[in-house]
Amino acid sequence: MSTDLYGMAVLDACEQILERLEPIKSRLGPGATWLSIIETAFFERVDLTAHGYYAMDSNRCGYDWLLDCEDNSLRGNPFNYFTQGVACIEVEIDCLTGDSHVVRTDINMDVGKSINPALDIGQIEGAFVQGYGWSTMEELIWGDTQHKWIKPGQLFTRGPGTYKIPSFNDVPKDFRIYLSDTENKYCVHSSKAIGEPPLFMGGASFFAIQDAVQNFRKACKEEDVNISDSYYLLNHPATSERIRMGCPDYIAKLCAASNSNYHPKGSW
Repeated sequence: MSTDLYGMAVLDACEQILERLEPIKSRLGPGATWLSIIETAFFERVDLTAHGYYAMDSNRCGYDWLLDCEDNSLRGNPFNYFTQGVACIEVEIDCLTGDSHVVRTDINMDVGKSINPALDIGQIEGAFVQGYGWSTMEELIWGDTQHKWIKPGQLFTRGPGTYKIPSFNDVPKDFRIYLSDTENKYCVHSSKAIGEPPLFMGGASFFAIQDAVQNFRKACKEEDVNISDSYYLLNHPATSERIRMGCPDYIAKLCAASNSNYHPKGSW
């Protein structure tokens, strides 16, 4: 939103100054340098400062939730523009410990025409890692029937000692970001804001882990542990504990049997 709003205001100020400089630029000719133009303008008392203002067009971005109509298009536009992206993630899981890590990630993100590619790539990388943490380790543990050692209704994971977020070691080993080159006439220099949207790209890690667990279950021998190859329960986030219990062997089976509340009936 900073580029969308502040950038348009800065562009407005720049256009004001360029308009003041145009007579001097024409008089000095095409060979004049920027320094000579500015120097001439300064000594001719041309104001080289400007105040730019910008307000988003309410006709372009405004949605009336209370309007009584069957055609939703008459309500207006809830967003000034749309951005989208796609991610392909390769993960590895340790079936004995439940540990998981991302081997490679490819993301193609719609950023319009990027004003600062390095900054946009950094935003995308950071948002992805946040989404990865949300999908794999940031578990809220409340006092309930599954966590009887916590006072009912109390949140146990409420500090850095219990609530874990991703760190440097959780960044994909092979991380590739691709920026689109599309038009966006509603923002400065056809750019698009990049902030929260890439977070949902990190959510794909959960489904990659789910697929890895499913492949392990398909490879299990029926005589080792009686499981179903069709459906199994893997709650979000895909923590190490849940991955381990989703990869059944005789150890996991004994743990599940000792705590019938952990796995609902049929999840094996």
